[in-house]
Amino acid sequence: SKDLKGAMETLIEQKRQQLSTVEKLDEHMDFASQLIFAQNRGDLTAENVNQCVLEMMIAAPDTLSVTLFFMLILIAEHPTVEEEMMREIETVVGKQELQS
Repeated sequence: SKDLKGAMETLIEQKRQQLSTVEKLDEHMDFASQLIFAQNRGDLTAENVNQCVLEMMIAAPDTLSVTLFFMLILIAEHPTVEEEMMREIETVVGKQELQS
C-alpha cells in the first residue's frame, strides 16, 4: 500500500509538472488535471487528490471488465450490429492483421 501510494504521488507530481509547461490547457484538462487545479485553489488537499487518483486506478479494471462483458452480450444478441461493426473495422483496417 505504501509503494502504491508513493507511485501515485509520483504520477501526480509528473502530471503537475506537465501542466506547468503546456501552452494550451484545454487540450490537457482531464480528471487528474481538474483535481490538481482544485487543490491549487484550496478546494482539495493533496491527500484528497492522491486518494481520488488511486481509486480511479483501482476501480477501472473492475468496471471495465463488467462493461466489456455486457457489450459482448449485446453484440451477440444483435447480429446485424455485429455485422455493421465488422464492416467498419474492415473499412478502417483493410487487409491488415488486427492487433491489440
